[in-house]
Amino acid sequence: MQGSLRDKAARGVGWSFIDNIANSGITFLVGLVLARLLTPEEYGIMAMIAIFIAVSDSIIDSGFSNALIRKVDIERIDYNTVFYFNLAVSISLYILLFFASPAISAFFREPVLVDVMRVIGFVLIVNALAIIPRTIFIRNINFKTQTKVSLIASISSGVVGIGMALSGMGVWSLVGQQLSRQLLNTVFLWGYCKWKPIFEFSGKSFKEMFGFGSKLLVSGLLDTIYKDIYYLVIGRFFTSFVLGQYTRAKQFNTIFSSNLTTVVQRVSYPVLSSIQNEPERLREAYRRVIKSTMLVTFACMLGLAAVAKPLIIILIGEKWLPAVGYLQIICFSGMLYPLHAINLNILKVKGRSDLFLKLEIIKKILAIGPIVLGIFLGIECMLWGSVLNSFVAYFLNSYYSADLINYPTVKQIKDILPTFCVSMAVAAVMWGLSFFRLSVYLLLPLQLLLGVSLAYLVYERTAFPEYLELRQVALSFLKRKS
Repeated sequence: MQGSLRDKAARGVGWSFIDNIANSGITFLVGLVLARLLTPEEYGIMAMIAIFIAVSDSIIDSGFSNALIRKVDIERIDYNTVFYFNLAVSISLYILLFFASPAISAFFREPVLVDVMRVIGFVLIVNALAIIPRTIFIRNINFKTQTKVSLIASISSGVVGIGMALSGMGVWSLVGQQLSRQLLNTVFLWGYCKWKPIFEFSGKSFKEMFGFGSKLLVSGLLDTIYKDIYYLVIGRFFTSFVLGQYTRAKQFNTIFSSNLTTVVQRVSYPVLSSIQNEPERLREAYRRVIKSTMLVTFACMLGLAAVAKPLIIILIGEKWLPAVGYLQIICFSGMLYPLHAINLNILKVKGRSDLFLKLEIIKKILAIGPIVLGIFLGIECMLWGSVLNSFVAYFLNSYYSADLINYPTVKQIKDILPTFCVSMAVAAVMWGLSFFRLSVYLLLPLQLLLGVSLAYLVYERTAFPEYLELRQVALSFLKRKS
């Protein structure tokens, strides 16, 4: 049974990682082309809308997808109840945003936001239609199908966005890319999913799942608002140019931090949920997930900070140079995101959505200070404040999760400290090369070659268990696909 679960988790991690490369990685590559065709101001306009779309998506889901994944004995009526709730809420929120768009435009002093908001708002209804099919695939730890769908949607929408940008459509090329990606994603998810809705709704089922999901809803809203409040603050108190630079820095960070976090959340939650009533096995699985995940995360994020300048100049040009400093700061807070996700998943696995909500409220109250200071002292101060808040948030998250599975914070730190030290040392050596007067086209490959070689030599020599396990999982996955 244990071997079967490990194999299932390994397949899930592998396909989920590929899925994120298809969905975000290809989109990122398309974004490199668009960044050369568009201006920072046009990216800034799209970023101004981000918080409204993200908050609306959280409300539409309302924690029901997590409730469905966690539920042991699920029935047809559960899916139908959530489906019609999601659809009704998405239509209501689109209507609200449609009529609120003039006020939002006036707040940011950007007239074009009225039309942009009313068009991109359709994505709320499109996303709502995809929730149940996606939840079914996640519940079954079937990420292979999602990978196919993401690949088709990401490539096709990329062609749409680039084509519109080449035609001189400016910010509308970003709108077209996002809308077409989500539309194709939804259409193909429905095509592969065998489930079809019928008209039925259960008040009992709704109440049961909402009791668990409502706390995750509030927690999710707080987290979404916190992550996207920077777009709101920077867009209102600075300029669309500065916001565009920050947006590009965040997108570079997303390639590693957010995607790793998504992979960990999507795979670890259903896997850990399946052994929620086996304390010893749950704790050991949880510990292995943390150690393996953070080895990869530290290496990627600290390495990204080290090569930020030549990477940005080569990929999107010197007009995006202000984004370098933002990216380097963001990397230090982003490296802890997967660790947050793993600890919070334990609260959900154990059904403690009340603690989940309590933690989100405390952390977001603490986050207000750096945001307010940033308004007066500058965006760099705001970002360094987010780094401090990320470390504080980790200690809060791990304190509560540790009590549930007897895995103390001190033990967690001891488990991940060796790989952090290795990654920090390797990144320092990589960054040290930037002091030599080298062309960025020579500097970047030298940094990457040196970093990968050093990390490989150190981990092969030290033979950390988490490294050996990751190597075995990767080899097994590659052999299975060959």
